[in-house]
Amino acid sequence: MSDHPRDRFDLIPHADAEAAFVEALDRGRLHHAWLLCGVEGTGKASFAFRAARRLLGAAPDPARGPLGTRPDDPVSQLVTAQSHPDLMVLERLVEGGKTKKSISVDQARELPEFFSKSPSRAKFRVAIIDAADDLNINAANALLKVLEEPPERGVLLLVTHAPGRLLATIRSRCRRLAFPVWTVPALETLVRNRTGLDPEEAGRIARLANGSPGAALDLASGSTLEADRQAHEWVAAASVDRAEVLAVADRFRGAEGQVRFEVLMERLIAAVKTRALSEGVGQGARWAELWTRLSELPDRTAGLNLDRGDVLAGAMADLARTKAAGGC
Repeated sequence: MSDHPRDRFDLIPHADAEAAFVEALDRGRLHHAWLLCGVEGTGKASFAFRAARRLLGAAPDPARGPLGTRPDDPVSQLVTAQSHPDLMVLERLVEGGKTKKSISVDQARELPEFFSKSPSRAKFRVAIIDAADDLNINAANALLKVLEEPPERGVLLLVTHAPGRLLATIRSRCRRLAFPVWTVPALETLVRNRTGLDPEEAGRIARLANGSPGAALDLASGSTLEADRQAHEWVAAASVDRAEVLAVADRFRGAEGQVRFEVLMERLIAAVKTRALSEGVGQGARWAELWTRLSELPDRTAGLNLDRGDVLAGAMADLARTKAAGGC
């Protein structure tokens, strides 16, 4: 899998957005809250950490883009180590190997105390919320209270994949930056530069990534690419060997097995969605219904602690029924 957004220094998500942020900072007109909007994987979180490093005093590195900084800068190293005292990151917590479904109100209530203190090492205190979509209703209201009384020398960076789901009162208090999907040629260049893959393979990954640089980098990793091949073969085949599915499921044990399961399910869901979009009206509807059902499985598996092998077997049985219904 690709590295965490806090560790990305050479990915420039959107140069125009970075230039707008730098201009506001240089002119002393920096808004206290920024809403980073776009589909998942377009680099919004990477932008947030790039902006945070600059606000926290990391020396600029123009070779790495408008908000570029060097990985060996002391500020960058503190951010990477998750130990900078003037940076707070709110994201879904992981407990017992499982990621919670939302950002809790207790987490959001830490914001007022954080911003009540003066910066200790920098000119600003910065909070990143990744993603604001994950705030439960009480947490969203706690955030709103902070936005209603902007903190002095405080900046909030809110990542959102679906801004329409946020409270209108939150949206209205933020300056919006839009992150469009990337073109296939841009993704191909990114993959080739970061991985050294040949043009044909980089082009295939770029087409599969649906405009997302994050997805492209994930696909370019060996395990994810293999899972993607496996998923597309299963979706395209007239039938799937049960022994092959059992062999794959046998690798789902332990923490590493959980990651393998999540990656495979992600790619299987993506492959089914691609099939749904490529079919005619009648067939497409059946595949779209399958996509909806499969999309619910990862959260149900984690929430109910279901056996991952059984979940995959059920998904494959559902896949077989969808093919049979269409005469495949």
